[in-house]
Amino acid sequence: MDTLRNHKLQESISFALRGIWQAIKNERNIKIELGFAFWAIVAGFAFGITKTEWLAIIIIVFAILSAEILNSSIESLCNLVRDEENLGYKKTKLTRDIAAGAVMLLAIGSVVLGLVIFLPYIFAALSNVLVL
Repeated sequence: MDTLRNHKLQESISFALRGIWQAIKNERNIKIELGFAFWAIVAGFAFGITKTEWLAIIIIVFAILSAEILNSSIESLCNLVRDEENLGYKKTKLTRDIAAGAVMLLAIGSVVLGLVIFLPYIFAALSNVLVL
């Protein structure tokens, strides 16, 4: 059976990269999240955050992007099942909502993490400007 065939590592990497690219190309939310990731990285360089803070930023960025791609995959599967089985949208709504909720929890966590990391740097920069 072809579906059980083991792919070469290079093929598997190619499939994964194609999936990531399709998500970036087609999903609005991942574009928004990439924009926030970009600004977090810019702020990290601007403020000279610590290695530990960089690790936290890197982990949360990849966690959110991964969750968003999984959410998109779940939505796509829901659409396929809905269309194949002639179901109404409401039949797959709970599954979609739960997957979206997981991404939202990570997004909230990323905002909290960003505030914890960047607010002290922002306050320090403001106090230096106000003292001058």
